[in-house]
Amino acid sequence: MGLGVQNMSRTYQTTIPSRSEMHRIIRTAFDRGLTFYDAAEAYGPHEVERILGEGVAPFRNEIVIATKFGWNIDLETGARGPGLNSRPDHVKRVVEGMLKRLRTDRIDLLYQHRVDPQVPIEDVAGAIQDLMTQGKVLHWGLSEMGPQTLRRAHAALPVTAVQNEYSMLWRGPEHDILPLCEELGIGFVPWSPLGVGFLTGAIDENTRFAAGDIRGIETRFSPENLPRNLSLVRLIETWAERKHTTPARIALAWLMAQKPWIVPIPGTTQMAHMLDNIGAADVGFDDGELQELNAALAKVTIQGERLPPAVLAFSGVEAPVK
Repeated sequence: MGLGVQNMSRTYQTTIPSRSEMHRIIRTAFDRGLTFYDAAEAYGPHEVERILGEGVAPFRNEIVIATKFGWNIDLETGARGPGLNSRPDHVKRVVEGMLKRLRTDRIDLLYQHRVDPQVPIEDVAGAIQDLMTQGKVLHWGLSEMGPQTLRRAHAALPVTAVQNEYSMLWRGPEHDILPLCEELGIGFVPWSPLGVGFLTGAIDENTRFAAGDIRGIETRFSPENLPRNLSLVRLIETWAERKHTTPARIALAWLMAQKPWIVPIPGTTQMAHMLDNIGAADVGFDDGELQELNAALAKVTIQGERLPPAVLAFSGVEAPVK
């Protein structure tokens, strides 16, 4: 399991966490055996990479750092412009900034955050290959790409991992991306493995979200759909009682039980939640239990979309042909 650090500069509720406490969570995770940390240029923007670089400095050579490029972000100010930018020259300059913010000489795993519809994926792979030759990037991956783009990317330069949303709440990758990863020998890293907190039981039918919290504009959490979707949480809570554990651990253990090459990256800004999440490694399902749980999950239909339309439009995109 890994640790997602996306919200360590600003939470979903738009509050600013204590920087020293974020460092403490990062370092306690390492003390508990966690060695995989996930960031992105877009988180902050830039600031989350700085927080992570500061936090892991004492043990940088004992961990894996993953980060992501691809949005149109000013290299100096971090200001976000419209759309995407995966032009090869820009990607190379983005990586230089990442290395400084992360206080490192190489990025272990570098993802394209979203597919740029103006840049052939072969050109992106060529830029990454150049960075690999220089020792600045060790492995690469893609996030929320179209399946044909993944095939083309892997043919141009072997892809190590795909990072897509996947959880009991959103099972879309099971249709085409997970089978494709298995075929090509690519690892899978689910983002939002706890359904942005929903699967932990932290959200109920009365929950309303702060201005700026993306969950407030996801229709799966609308006042109309939320009460219906809580049947999934009740199912998870039943299994948590049965296994003498927590709902978060059930949700994460279920993900890890799907395939041995699935590595979830739950994010948090709270020490107690991080410790709870790590405990999912101690929760297992035998074949009969997994079959029973999957059968129950198959009966649950989630109402509403997983992201706002303007954000969802960037997922499943196919890169232009070279």
